[in-house]
Amino acid sequence: MSAAPDAPFDAEALEAARVFFAHPVTFLMGAVSIQGLPPADLPEVAFAGRSNVGKSSLINAVTGRKDLARASTAPGRTRELNFFVADERLRLVDLPGYGFAKVSRSAANKFQNLGRSYLRGRPNLKRAYLLIDSRHGLKDVDREAMDAFDTAAVSYQVVLTKADKLRSAREVEAVKADTLAKVAKRPAAFPRVIATSAEKGDGVAQLRAEILAACELAGG
Repeated sequence: MSAAPDAPFDAEALEAARVFFAHPVTFLMGAVSIQGLPPADLPEVAFAGRSNVGKSSLINAVTGRKDLARASTAPGRTRELNFFVADERLRLVDLPGYGFAKVSRSAANKFQNLGRSYLRGRPNLKRAYLLIDSRHGLKDVDREAMDAFDTAAVSYQVVLTKADKLRSAREVEAVKADTLAKVAKRPAAFPRVIATSAEKGDGVAQLRAEILAACELAGG
């Protein structure tokens, strides 16, 4: 895997990404089965992570909307694939959270299997973003998710959330470096880790630009 620069986007690219997500972004649908997915006619990026890692909050921050994705303090609330469409040119997909879901084991497996089936069979999926709480780092359940991405040959990028909760910028950089080292040899992992804070906005501009580049929409 070749190395990638830590900050590859210039001011023009960051501004283009901001303008893109300033266009209309709306909730499209929730799907409870693979048969209920929308047509694979637009590029898609998916957000995955442990329950309560901050997926909904980060989607809201990326799109600049306060309540587009419904955040919840109850882990495991997302039990379907939620699709959002941006400027009629890109879809964001919120996958069911994994780990500590307050549902029965059989129900939890159903939701997680739905996510796995989506990853394996979605031809227009350009990248998955694996969200990791920066305070806790990679857990065994996250490694299981990475195994699923690697098996499905889905390009995925690790995004650290809640970076504002760390004590210093130096600690943020240390967590980024440690995380990158742990995913460096994984075949489908993208060789760049982003540290974000949905609350403070840190890293959100870079994540927007990463999304457009992955979907080959960086030119507007």
